Amino acid sequence: MKNILGMIREYIYIALSRAKRDLKSLRFRDVLRYMRRAFLAAANYLSKADFILLSLIVICTIFGTVIISSATKSFHTNQYVYIQVSALFLGIIAFVVFSLIDLDLIADRWPYVFAFNILFLFTLVIWGVEGGTGNRAWLRFGAIGIQPAEVVKITFTILLSKQLAFLGSYNLNAPMSIVQLAGHFAVMFGVIILVSGDLGSALVYLVIFIIMLFVAGVRLRWFGLGIALFGGLSPIVWNRFLGEYQKQRILAPYFPKLVDPSGLGVTWQTNQSKIALASGGFMGQGLYQGVQSQTGSLPSKHADFIFAVAGEELGLVGCLIIILLLTAVILRCIYVGLKCNNFKGMLVCMGFAGMLIFQAFENIGMCIGLTPVVGLTLPFFSYGGSSIMTLFASMGVVSGIWTRRNPGRRNYSSVEY
Repeated sequence: MKNILGMIREYIYIALSRAKRDLKSLRFRDVLRYMRRAFLAAANYLSKADFILLSLIVICTIFGTVIISSATKSFHTNQYVYIQVSALFLGIIAFVVFSLIDLDLIADRWPYVFAFNILFLFTLVIWGVEGGTGNRAWLRFGAIGIQPAEVVKITFTILLSKQLAFLGSYNLNAPMSIVQLAGHFAVMFGVIILVSGDLGSALVYLVIFIIMLFVAGVRLRWFGLGIALFGGLSPIVWNRFLGEYQKQRILAPYFPKLVDPSGLGVTWQTNQSKIALASGGFMGQGLYQGVQSQTGSLPSKHADFIFAVAGEELGLVGCLIIILLLTAVILRCIYVGLKCNNFKGMLVCMGFAGMLIFQAFENIGMCIGLTPVVGLTLPFFSYGGSSIMTLFASMGVVSGIWTRRNPGRRNYSSVEY
């Protein structure tokens, strides 16, 4: 052991000595040349990156941070704002890094990436903690929280695009192809439910899966078969796998009087959200002035119900601005996918667009009482460092696809590998 430590110290000493010698021999002209190369590399990146997309998501996050600042004013701490601002800066770095990574570098190593997806999710079995939603979906390192299902969304989408492209080169609609695709999704969906019970995140994976299969050209008869299987298995899942509170949450938006006659149980959160939205009117009560938002009347007001805070304090105008900004981000993802001449890149863009559509629809829907409360945040607006960084990273992937787009004629009938 002493010999090993001695060898390590000697190696470090030699490396430092060489670095010191190289620095002494470094001429001013060399420094200028290295700086010029770095400047040209940065200029090349700036000329190709999708700064429209970056600008949109930064505007969304800054707008969301302002609303979070108002929502957490009654907490008498700026911790949430500091974390969100830090996540914004780290998210921009993640955007740049992921925009520089070629999709093939990840997709071609699919066995290792798939193993990472499964193992990372299974870390919740040992170190997972409850994050305030009743789901064991978080890893905590002091004040830092990571949600593995959020991170794995990116690699799952990339691997699914690789699988669809590979199977498409043979026969995408062959029964064995559909079985392989369904098996990939079933494993991911099942692991998320098994280790965390996070139905909201699992549903996001389902939407990404359906949209990418549809865009790739899977025939409608397979979707029909999937719907039939879902209908047949629903009674078993309902009776054996769902807890009572989950059943109540699913039924609450459609049978509120039957599920919660008093309005103080499972429907209380949504009722408070609707009160806040209704009291905002057209222009709102003013930032930091909302009655529901500045008291304890509105639950999870900085996260799941941030849209209700915006509705109360900024009114219908503020809500429409949020919806328009999110729509712009989604349309930009779709536009990049349509302009991309790479089949895998197009599928990834559509998958991320579907992810944003579903999360926005579900979050806004639960705030106005149209969808069940499943703990999904509003993309870019809700509080959450892990969510912000994952979203920026996924948009960085889209930017990378835009950077490497082929300006020639698009032809999706011929798949690139």
